[in-house]
Amino acid sequence: MSQTNRRSDADSAERNDALMELTRTLIEIRNILKTIKHDGTLQLPSIVVIGSQSSGKSSVLEAIVGQEFLPKGSNMVTRRPIELTLIHTPDSKEEYGEFPQLGLGKLSDFSRVRQTLTDLNMAVPAEECISPEPIELRIYSPNVPDLTLVDLPGYIQVHNRNQPELLKQKIASLCDIYIREPNIILAVCAADVDLANSEALLASRRADPLGVRTIGVLTKMDLVEPTAGVDLLRNSDYPLLLGYVGVVSKQRKARPGSKAVIPSGDAYFSAHSEYTQRDLQVGTSYLKTKLIKVLEENMRRSLHSIVDAVQTELDETRYQYKVHYNDRPISPESYAADSLDALKQAFKQFSTQFNRAEVRASVKGMLEQRALDICARLYWNDRRLADLPKASSDDLYWQRKLDLGVSSLTKCGVGRLSTQLVMDVLKHNLEQIVKIEPFPHHPGTQRTVSTFANDILRRKFHFAMDQVENTIKPFKFEVDCTQQEWEASVERATRLVEREMDMCARALRDANTRIGKRTLNTAIRYLEETAAHTTPKRIENNVFRATSAAPLPNAANNGSATATNASAAENDDAAAAPQPLLNPAVLDEARQAMALRDRLAILKLRHTALRSKQCRDKRRRIHCPEAFLEVVADKLTNTAVMFLQVELLNEFFFQFPREVDSRLYFGLDKQHVLAFAKENPRIEQQLELMSRKRKLEDVMDKLGYVMRQQERLAV
Repeated sequence: MSQTNRRSDADSAERNDALMELTRTLIEIRNILKTIKHDGTLQLPSIVVIGSQSSGKSSVLEAIVGQEFLPKGSNMVTRRPIELTLIHTPDSKEEYGEFPQLGLGKLSDFSRVRQTLTDLNMAVPAEECISPEPIELRIYSPNVPDLTLVDLPGYIQVHNRNQPELLKQKIASLCDIYIREPNIILAVCAADVDLANSEALLASRRADPLGVRTIGVLTKMDLVEPTAGVDLLRNSDYPLLLGYVGVVSKQRKARPGSKAVIPSGDAYFSAHSEYTQRDLQVGTSYLKTKLIKVLEENMRRSLHSIVDAVQTELDETRYQYKVHYNDRPISPESYAADSLDALKQAFKQFSTQFNRAEVRASVKGMLEQRALDICARLYWNDRRLADLPKASSDDLYWQRKLDLGVSSLTKCGVGRLSTQLVMDVLKHNLEQIVKIEPFPHHPGTQRTVSTFANDILRRKFHFAMDQVENTIKPFKFEVDCTQQEWEASVERATRLVEREMDMCARALRDANTRIGKRTLNTAIRYLEETAAHTTPKRIENNVFRATSAAPLPNAANNGSATATNASAAENDDAAAAPQPLLNPAVLDEARQAMALRDRLAILKLRHTALRSKQCRDKRRRIHCPEAFLEVVADKLTNTAVMFLQVELLNEFFFQFPREVDSRLYFGLDKQHVLAFAKENPRIEQQLELMSRKRKLEDVMDKLGYVMRQQERLAV
């Protein structure tokens, strides 16, 4: 017989362990479903704790956990829902709490848990007092059952002057949301307060009229006589199918002025025979057991419906993922890696294209423009330019002009200008590179790339500039060239002059188009004749008449003599300047056209000189300053580009991809990589849908395990 009893006890213990394992799995499922957006269909029941302020809610929860961890105070310290998950850890003696939303790690000191909860609650603004945003807390301990509880702000009767007028209504509305089906209601009431005034029972009656999912908890049972306490536990006026459980959570003195201490918890009920009757539910231990049983039963009743709902959601999610993304897997890490690979590939393509020839073309273009500016300043505006072809090779005037031109070109800061030019080209191209997909979605990354690229260039700028300046110093004293180099320079200088001629001719044609050829020619003749024949006073009078929109009205009854004098004055002016009246804007265009015409004439003169036999001999350099400055520009370009390639470009092209990996990939943790991926709305949607699919598949696997275990236990 004893062997049979032992076998029965072992089977019972095994069954209880299996049921606890199922409950723990269902709680895990519930926690996963909480992270999935849904319309309320994917929900497993929780135990929702409601009660008035000072009803003992906190004491009940702390008695279940066995730790003091909830905020205490009189100024409404619970302002947000606290979603409490208790996890039984039989194989570990460690007790600790975790806040998954905050990432604080394990908190073994429960005073820190309390302080954290206090800080999170008090962070709610005073003018709101209540926030629906829940605080998630998990407690791991070998002394707690596997339960999910929600602690809500306590009901109030009236608000104080520092609280909003709608506070009572806001608390009631928040509680009404949580006590809906399928949640279990734990209505906490103080035994020494008339239950007819219990806000918790009134709210539970509205949400659960039949009382099938409400457990009444009567606290402070030590403050009422045992016989009255028995009547409260057998309450027939407010019957609940799950009944009432009486608890005493703390030690306290029997009455004011007495030094006797009433035993706390289950010891109090053991000390009074009235509470030993079989039909009474008393004690924190009994409450724990009942909560486990009720939660397990409600979860099992919800199991079939939740399986169907999860399967429906999973099928829809799989369909959406197939349609939109063709089942292509993605992760934040793979997206970040692909994005950075695209960036480095675009940079590699640019570095291949921006070779020495490209650099030389950029620097040469800049120096050639400088050479043309020097020619315009020293030669093309010189009144003696027409005498240049006839000058002797040792003419001191023109020799000094040429030396000044060479000096102006070699001492214009070639090192700084060429280095800055190349840096500007690099920066511009990098700005274009970081605009490729997907980087328009990542402005922070674009700024980071620009920042460290500028850092690399800034570190190399002065060294590269100094190197270029040092290498071109010999050209500041003497420049020599071969006949072949001279001939090539003559050809390039001729093309440059031809380009300038085309630009001048195009500008003249544009001016003719804008204001008309006849008007422009008239204005030019007007300016030429005015400059040659008209005094400053008459010019002023003509311009004044040109700007007048209409003649001034004559005063009434001035007499014929005044009119006659005015007419004579007009006839004199017309005879002196018989030109039509012109707008000042037209005159400005005419002046610019005259300057372009004169420049074009000079350029044609220099073009003819460059094409002449005189410029074929390198010894006639003073007669062909454009060609000789082109020689200097070419030598400066070759020297500058050689050192820019070595000291700036090669270093930048080598360092940039490594900085990309260091700062944008290896230097980021998982949270930063995830945040980077979610900056792209398309990728964020794909990640969310894939995460939803993965979570639903995980839930289905766990639900399948629970269903199989239930079938095994039913056999």
